[in-house]
Amino acid sequence: MEPKPAPARVRILDAAHELMLTVGLARTTTKEIARAAGCSEAALYKHFESKEEVFIRVLTERLPRLAPLLHALAAEPGRHTLEHNLTEIARQAALFYEQSFPIAASLYAETQLKRRHDDAMRELESGPHKPIEWLDAYLRAEQSTGRVAPDADTFAAASLLLGACAQRAFAYDATQDGVRPPVDDFAARLARTLLGGISVAGESPGPTP
Repeated sequence: MEPKPAPARVRILDAAHELMLTVGLARTTTKEIARAAGCSEAALYKHFESKEEVFIRVLTERLPRLAPLLHALAAEPGRHTLEHNLTEIARQAALFYEQSFPIAASLYAETQLKRRHDDAMRELESGPHKPIEWLDAYLRAEQSTGRVAPDADTFAAASLLLGACAQRAFAYDATQDGVRPPVDDFAARLARTLLGGISVAGESPGPTP
C-alpha cells in the first residue's frame, strides 16, 4: 500500500524551501513553487496570500525554531541560568541565520524587489528586526526578575548577540579554509561574553575553557 501524499501546504513549503535554497528567493516564483509541489498556482494561493508569506512560513516552519524559543523564555523568565538560555538562543540563532542567509541574500541584488519584500514584511508584521525585539523582550523580562542588571541596555545586548550570529553566516567564507566556527563553541563563547556586560552578581559567566 502506497503512503498517502503529503498535504498540499506541506508540499508547497518543502518545494519553496528547496527552490529558495537552490536558485534564491529573488528568482523563485509562485508558479515554479506550485509546479515543484505538484499542484496548481491557484492551489498555492488557497494556502498563502503571496510569495512573501510563503517565504515567512519557510523561515518559521522549515528553519531552526528561534521565535518559539524566544517567546517561551520571555513568558517564563528565571528558568535555567542566564548563561544556559543565552547559549541556546545563540546556538539556534546561528543555525537560523546560517540556513536563512543563502535564501534571502539574492534580495539585496535587486533594490525594487527588496523594497517590495520589506513592504510585505511590514504588512505581515514580520521581518529581520523581529528576533531582536523578541530577545530584547526576554532580556527585559529577566531584568524584572533581577537576573539582568537594571542599567543594562537590553536592546543593545540583543542586537550584539543576534548580529554576531548573523555575521557568522557569511563572514568566514573568505577565510583560508572557509569554515565557520563550530556552532556549539561559538554560542557558548558569545553567551559568556555578553553575560560579562549585563549580568548581576551571582549570574556571572563561568570560565572560558
